[in-house]
Amino acid sequence: MAIKQTAGHDQLGRLAPQFAHLNDDVLFGQVWSREDELSARDRSMITCAGLMSMGLFPQLKSHMAMAKGNGVTRTEMVALITHLAFYAGWPKAWSAFDLAKEVYGEGDRDDESQDTTATATGTDPDSGPYPLGDSADGPNFTGHVWLHRLTDPDAECSASNVTFAPGCVNRWHTHPHGQLLIVTAGQGWEQEEGHQPRRLEPGDVVFCPAGVRHWHGASGRSSMAHIAVTPASSGQSPVEWMEFPDPDQVAALG
Repeated sequence: MAIKQTAGHDQLGRLAPQFAHLNDDVLFGQVWSREDELSARDRSMITCAGLMSMGLFPQLKSHMAMAKGNGVTRTEMVALITHLAFYAGWPKAWSAFDLAKEVYGEGDRDDESQDTTATATGTDPDSGPYPLGDSADGPNFTGHVWLHRLTDPDAECSASNVTFAPGCVNRWHTHPHGQLLIVTAGQGWEQEEGHQPRRLEPGDVVFCPAGVRHWHGASGRSSMAHIAVTPASSGQSPVEWMEFPDPDQVAALG
């Protein structure tokens, strides 16, 4: 399945459009999508190993979250870091373990329950009144997500039906002109900075004001779909991505 990635265009589309194209359309759209040659899970483990060995920890954190969504369990990630400590260096392993705690948490849930959450795409997520759409997995989500566009992606006010697999949430992020969310199926959560998380159910409407940090995604026991309406000025990125919300706090929401 082709992977839909937009991080390059979102963050570097104006500054380095050719690099954005190579990152989103070639690296993720073509190379990562060759699952007949190497599964996304195996590619995630290889990529995490390479980034840890080079000490590229900001990128490693993003790819750890992607690895979790691709089915790499906490036990497997811990084993990978421990193994590489002998080859890449002990200090790098310490730094990598700090990131693993942020992405995977360090609670008492066993790997089977974690793996079930991470690979819950087999539960046929409910996309509401619209088709499921294309895979939009990538470093800005902790799991699997699908995108069905309702408008042209270059429209001044874009709209898409976004479906999150159970337990999948996105990073803290902002929108230059705000964002409107209309929940169409399932259950989930949305949190704006400075406020408590709010439970989302079909029919709920959320407006996040311009420049306000927020995150949203599915609950741990249900997929969630919502229409996302995101205005943007011509040539302006509609979103700025930041760090992931605390995984233990997200898990505690259920």
